This record gives sequence, C-alpha cells and structure tokens, in this order.
Amino acid sequence: MKRIRLHDKNFKICIPHDVIQEKIAAVADKLNRDYAGVENPLFISVLNGSFMFTSDLLKMLDFQCELSFIKLSSYCGTSSTGEIRQIMGLTSNVKGRSVIVVEDIVDTGATIVELHNMLTKAGVKDIKICTLLLKPEAYKKEIKINYAAIEIPNDFIVGYGLDYDELGRQYRDIYVLDTTI
Repeated sequence: MKRIRLHDKNFKICIPHDVIQEKIAAVADKLNRDYAGVENPLFISVLNGSFMFTSDLLKMLDFQCELSFIKLSSYCGTSSTGEIRQIMGLTSNVKGRSVIVVEDIVDTGATIVELHNMLTKAGVKDIKICTLLLKPEAYKKEIKINYAAIEIPNDFIVGYGLDYDELGRQYRDIYVLDTTI
C-alpha cells in the first residue's frame, strides 16, 4: 500500500519494510559486537510502539539476553503532551544490570529522560538507549542515544508499531503524514 487513511488523516509511505530490516540488521551487528561477553543484558522494550522493532531486533542477536516491558505514554493525537504517564511499570529487577532501552522513536526525549531517571534510581549498572527512529531536529536532551537505526525529519509517522490514536501499528512499512491531499 502506497497510501493509508487513519481516522481523519492521510499518510504516504516513506520507509519501506526492506529498508527498515536493513537498518535493524546494522543495529543488531553493533549490539552483537558491543555485548559479546556481557552476561545476560536486559532489554526493556517500551510499549506499545516498540514491539515490532524489539521482535525483529532480538531475532538478529547472537548473545544471551533477557527481555522485559514497560509502558509509558506522552502522546495524544499527533503531538507529545510533554507529560509522561506510567501505564505499566518495570516488571524485572534491574539492580546491577546492563540495560538496553528499546524505543520505537525518540523525538522530544521526554520518555527517555523519565526512563533513564527511573532506571538510575533502581540501581542499574549501565544504560544504553536503542531506537528504531531518531528525530535529531527535535531531540535536545543530554542523554546519549547509543543505537539509532534511522534518522528522520521531525514529521509525524505511523506504521511498524507506531500509531495515530491507536491505529496504524500493524503496517510493515512506515508512513508519513501526507499534507498534499
């Protein structure tokens, strides 16, 4: 599908599935090098958006690791509210662990800062941030993004786990808001 309609908005394809998979493989290669010999690092996938990325990424790793989930939200419609709500908290003990946070997208960075603070207070050994998509124009926080599969402009996107008011997550490609229609 080249175009989709979700609620009251139209979207056009901007990143096809094969490109997404190539970029994830490149991130997996870096993780495989960086975590070779690290004992059972913990991946924390931020729901709901990162479920597809997390699934595809973990299939490409060749080291032992654990997986946990957390659910935070800052979006309403097409923009961030700036307020982070914790919908489902940490379900694993993180004290003394090497943790890799897996995000679908980093834009304002509010979720990353909140999660970084939460994990630091919980006593993690070290924290790395891994995201499918990074909006460098929007991200102005101090916390380093260690692994970014794809850098994109500051546009609103859906698909491959990302949604517009809960619709559009199931698409295998990534779509951008189409303002030409």
